[in-house]
Amino acid sequence: MVLNQIRIYLTFLLVILTGLAGYAQVPNTDTIEIEEQRLLKQEHFYDSLENRANQRKLTGWLYDALISPPRPYVDKKALALDYFNKYEGKIIASININALDVFGPSCTDTTKKADNWAEKAANAIHTKSNLKTIRKLLLFKIGDMLDPEVMYENERIIRDLPYIRDVRIYVEQDSVYVGLVNVTVLTKDRFSFGVSGGVNGTSSGDIELYNRNIFGVGHEVSVKFVGHIEREPYLGVETYYNIKNIGGRFLDIKLGYLNTYKREGYVFDLRKPFLTQNVKWGYGGFSARMYRTDRIRNTDPVKVEEPLDLWVNSFWGGRSFNISPRHENITELTLLSGINNWNYFEEPVVDPENSHFFANRTLYMLGLTVSQRRYIQDQLIYSYGITENIPEGFKNELIYGYDANEHGDRHYLHFFTSNGNLLLSRRGYLFTSAGVGGYLKNSKFEEGIIHGEVNFISKLATAGRKRVRTFANLNYTLGVRRFEIENLTLGENDHIRGFDSDIAIGKQRLNVKLEHVVFLPHEFYKFNIAVFGFVDVGAIGSNKQLIFKQDYYSGVGLGIRFHNENLVFETFRLRLAFYPFPPADMSFVGFSLDEQSKQRFISFEPIGPAPMNFE
Repeated sequence: MVLNQIRIYLTFLLVILTGLAGYAQVPNTDTIEIEEQRLLKQEHFYDSLENRANQRKLTGWLYDALISPPRPYVDKKALALDYFNKYEGKIIASININALDVFGPSCTDTTKKADNWAEKAANAIHTKSNLKTIRKLLLFKIGDMLDPEVMYENERIIRDLPYIRDVRIYVEQDSVYVGLVNVTVLTKDRFSFGVSGGVNGTSSGDIELYNRNIFGVGHEVSVKFVGHIEREPYLGVETYYNIKNIGGRFLDIKLGYLNTYKREGYVFDLRKPFLTQNVKWGYGGFSARMYRTDRIRNTDPVKVEEPLDLWVNSFWGGRSFNISPRHENITELTLLSGINNWNYFEEPVVDPENSHFFANRTLYMLGLTVSQRRYIQDQLIYSYGITENIPEGFKNELIYGYDANEHGDRHYLHFFTSNGNLLLSRRGYLFTSAGVGGYLKNSKFEEGIIHGEVNFISKLATAGRKRVRTFANLNYTLGVRRFEIENLTLGENDHIRGFDSDIAIGKQRLNVKLEHVVFLPHEFYKFNIAVFGFVDVGAIGSNKQLIFKQDYYSGVGLGIRFHNENLVFETFRLRLAFYPFPPADMSFVGFSLDEQSKQRFISFEPIGPAPMNFE
């Protein structure tokens, strides 16, 4: 409703600026005629508005960036399934796999060639994905009957790999036997070498070298050098090796060693996810032996001054059941169990009121998840021109846990629900989630959390040769009887972009984010460009009062993003922001040149049981 009102106001503004006259009313005739006349009138209106707007640079820019005519919705999943449906039930006689060069050819035009020396050199250096590695990713084999849904799902799984830019599965009728088909799998790699880095003030910085597809077998290796001019070790290292899809069972193992001024230790991570709805068993394990660290998890907002010496272990497993075998959309019932253990070898040096936060404990958990998931295809959401898989469906999760705690045993319980793509007629994508959880000890509720979130992504609109989307996010989090050391911020996860304050903290937070993105048709040295503007508003403070009585902060700004989908590099982002009435430890203006990791859609995939995060 708000976005529609904004569009109406901006349209009205352009009409005034360009002197466009009003349009006639549609007569009250047959319903079909009304709809046809409405669409025709809408088309003429936008055409006339565009012509008038382009007479002036200012109004022309406003039209291109903001008032663009609606773009018809194209169901790309239906188109893909229609293609495979022609061969449904036929026997797969052969499977051919062809890995294309990084630069030049595409899955829709394999004849294109690299057009400059740099691209040709990169193709020569790059090791293509091993054909056996791609074959292990296939959900079908020779002799299987062709299933359109399996083909569509297999494209999604391969396309989601960090070293794959695109994939297409083509089917050809056998020239001899009508009941046989031949399948060709085309994959296009990304250039697998990458470099990343950053500077934190004047005292520390890091640089990372990585390969997302070493030797073409899909394994990942990374080495990060971390330096500090005052804290030892002055030059440290973090290194990881990730083995993907062991034995063709979609089992991943990640090994890591860290020795920097922040932390020192070893990491082991094993994952066998519920990758598709046909996967019946899922399991995973994580172990981190940290001899020295400033936080329990890398993403934990709680940091300590004196280093922690701890060992964290977690293991989980689950079984999925199809409870709607006769329906087109499969509904899964997943039973889960897990164990989380925190063991501190030395008692952390913290204030007494926070000592229970760092307790030695083991949390035993049981979970039940009811979910439904499917994927549709679109472009220009979080990527730049490649096919993106947008999840649809829902997930309802109920978790019970028993916490064997050195400071007294207690029970844990949470309920979390999420839903995706509730909008009809494809006016955009809407994702909602809500959850409540916490511990119960001696009949008292503690370490509780109430959370709700709404994400909206508008339909892609056309603005001349440009493409435009609007993103909106509403997020609310409330902590109930949390430890004094636990606090929400507005900087973590960019609740207000670029916001960094140790003053604006609390146990309750509400924020609204709006972003308008214009994807430009031009490239800058093969990098795609997107210009964006944003407005973020947040309220944060105590959980003793209503959120509307807390301190308000805001950020408004604009920026530009550069990304090349042929590379595994992150997105480069240049951003200028203004913060009206900032806290005392922040400036009114913020400027940043950094990297932005690719955002992820909300997932409806069942996962291992874990407590809700207060962050």
